[in-house]
Amino acid sequence: MSFSNLKSLIKTLRQQKTLADERSLIQRESAAIRTAFREEDHFMRHANVAKLIYIHMLGYPAHFGQIECLKLAASSKFSDKRLGYLGIMLLLDESQEVLTLVTNSLKNDMNHPNMYVVGLALATFANISSEEMARDLAQEVEKLLSSNNSYIRKKAALCAMRTVRKLPELHTYYINPAKSLLSDRNHGVLLCAVTLVTHIALAEPSTQTELKKAIPLLIRNLKTLITQGYSPEHDVSGITDPFLQIKILQLLRLLCINDAESSEMVNDILAQVATNTDNSKNVGNSILYEAVLTILDIEAESGLRVMAINILGKFLGNKDNNIRYVALNTLNKVVGMDTQAVQRHRNIIIDCLRDGDVSIRRRALELSYALINQSNVKVLTRELLSFLEVSDNEFKNGLTAQISFAAERFAPNKRWHIDTILRMLKVAGNYVREEVLSAFIRLVSHTPELQAYTVQKLYSSLLKDVSQEALTLAGVWMIGEFGEVLLANSSFEDEDRVVDVSEKSIVDLLESINVSPYASTIIRQYVLVAAAKLSMRFGKSFSESQDKLRTLITMYETSPELELQQRSIEFTQLLGMPTLVDGVLERMPPPEIRTSMLGGTASESKPVGSTRSAAQDSSLVDIMGEDAGGAASVPSAGVTGNAHDLLADIFGTGSPAPETAAGAQSQKSSVNDIMGLFGQQTQQPEQKPTGYTAYDANGLLIVLTPSVDTSKGNIVNIKATFTCTGLVECENVSFQAAVPKSMKLQMQPISNSTVSPAKGEQQLMRVMAQPGSHVRLRLRISFTVSGRQVQNQVDFSEFPSNLL
Repeated sequence: MSFSNLKSLIKTLRQQKTLADERSLIQRESAAIRTAFREEDHFMRHANVAKLIYIHMLGYPAHFGQIECLKLAASSKFSDKRLGYLGIMLLLDESQEVLTLVTNSLKNDMNHPNMYVVGLALATFANISSEEMARDLAQEVEKLLSSNNSYIRKKAALCAMRTVRKLPELHTYYINPAKSLLSDRNHGVLLCAVTLVTHIALAEPSTQTELKKAIPLLIRNLKTLITQGYSPEHDVSGITDPFLQIKILQLLRLLCINDAESSEMVNDILAQVATNTDNSKNVGNSILYEAVLTILDIEAESGLRVMAINILGKFLGNKDNNIRYVALNTLNKVVGMDTQAVQRHRNIIIDCLRDGDVSIRRRALELSYALINQSNVKVLTRELLSFLEVSDNEFKNGLTAQISFAAERFAPNKRWHIDTILRMLKVAGNYVREEVLSAFIRLVSHTPELQAYTVQKLYSSLLKDVSQEALTLAGVWMIGEFGEVLLANSSFEDEDRVVDVSEKSIVDLLESINVSPYASTIIRQYVLVAAAKLSMRFGKSFSESQDKLRTLITMYETSPELELQQRSIEFTQLLGMPTLVDGVLERMPPPEIRTSMLGGTASESKPVGSTRSAAQDSSLVDIMGEDAGGAASVPSAGVTGNAHDLLADIFGTGSPAPETAAGAQSQKSSVNDIMGLFGQQTQQPEQKPTGYTAYDANGLLIVLTPSVDTSKGNIVNIKATFTCTGLVECENVSFQAAVPKSMKLQMQPISNSTVSPAKGEQQLMRVMAQPGSHVRLRLRISFTVSGRQVQNQVDFSEFPSNLL
């Protein structure tokens, strides 16, 4: 049976008990509607289309009603037109050929004397317009922008905005009417006009010079809004039309960026907005936030910038979590612009570290890193250490790295530096990175006057707690290396208690660490090394301590852990060779100092096990889709060998690259080695090729610098430069690339998988393509920043088309 109207259909559908019953009912009703359409039942067409739209909203097929919607839209009755256009917007889209039949109906209705019919036509056009339809009806929309009816002008402005978004070249039709609408008295029309002008400026930046002529008019409109009295029609919580104020501020920001003259024009009105807007309500805060963004983006005066940052500081004291979050997020972006102004709000930023909202704590933590300098390093580091004690585990890895970085960079003296790292190891030793521990050991090795103090502190800490891995590793290493320094004083004071030290107590501590449930394989390896070294530090005469140390060394000779077994056997054999043991187990020289991954200095050797490079990810397979031809697999930074051997089969070259000669040839860079795949490279004079930004987000900037190989014109050498744009380093950076099938790609590993703020990293690529072709790359970037994993894929085609 067919239902007479939509209401009865909905009622019956709601009575169905199962999905199968509902599906069966829909199928029967759809069949009845199709029959009615074939019989040209004009009286039931309106009800049938209404039922069909409802069926479509439930997710069932309704495409067979498209023509009937067109017929309703062509009707002279407003109710039929309204339902017909609603059906067209729901059942059709710009990719369907049926849409061409709608163009004439829309054109006629745009010239209809009834403003509501015109509004229906404009709304439909804006929602389903194809590019062809947009070109056909652009002039009609332009005429309606100058209509005497404010309702039509508003609808036409929104329709023009959607058209410009789809086809930016059509802005020529709308730019002059849009500027005229900026002087409209109707707030709704003015709001839509500002939105249209904003989209034109974004879609066609070349129009911004002309649109800047409207800045005085925008300023006048904004001043009227903030100075006029109570307006019941536009009042929202005591503020006149906040939506229009925000739109005007956004447009002013867009037009004044990088323009000192325009920025000077808006300085006064921005100051008035910032001082006259009530911040007790959320509506006022939204306007203030937009004003702050405008001030910070344009060439504003320094005093105005300080006022903007102070507004953000007030936001931090708001009870609303959303307001505090956006304030912290914005301060993170501007802290490099005026650090001193942000420093005034340091206390309240630190208070945000104790907020219950994890997102606020994360943003406050990032901002705290950026605020650390020479003058406040002690205060902020103490606060960060306090936060470290109560923070979630997800924060601890990045937090310990940043504390170490700050201490290394701004420490007032080495004693404070060592105390800070020791406290950090006690609190979060299981979340300390390898580089942090390496830097600490390097620091102690280069500070002989504090070695006794450090080893005593570590010894005392291990007597209390051996559950923190990094603390245990540092303590065992120091005790093994400086055991005789520890024994120089039979007792010392630590935290108002006296700690006694003897050979027996040291050996007992090593034994307790070795059998501890927290002892990992790496810790036991350190214990074996310490035991071997202490056997020399304690003297060669037989004693109970010597006996225990040898027992500790030999107990792993049959261990299933290969590394432990090997060390145990080697040390046992070594201790039986008096002529060798002294030289092998003597104190290690201080590690060589170099630039560290934390931004300061570090040793060449790492005390903890090596870290696997993030660049060992598999190659990009089919990353370019069916067009993919060359996807480079990047070996880890630690892999050595001839890159030609790894990639020769890819390019079909059978002969190996020639060996480099001794002497000056041995200093040849790895880029020349891998480039040997395509023939001998000749020395070229140094040039400074142009760099192109391939990625700039989440604190990481990647710039690609191409240079054409002069010996082979079909080869492009590309240097990828990685730079950390924030103060938080980017870890586990993986950079992969692919090229179309017509090209071939070869890559070297990244110089370092951790990009620090103080030191950029590089990766080299080589693309072989046909002369005249445009080099295109698809890039896959993944890295970790502040404990958050970031993954992005980017299509890059910014190289000049005439590069080859």
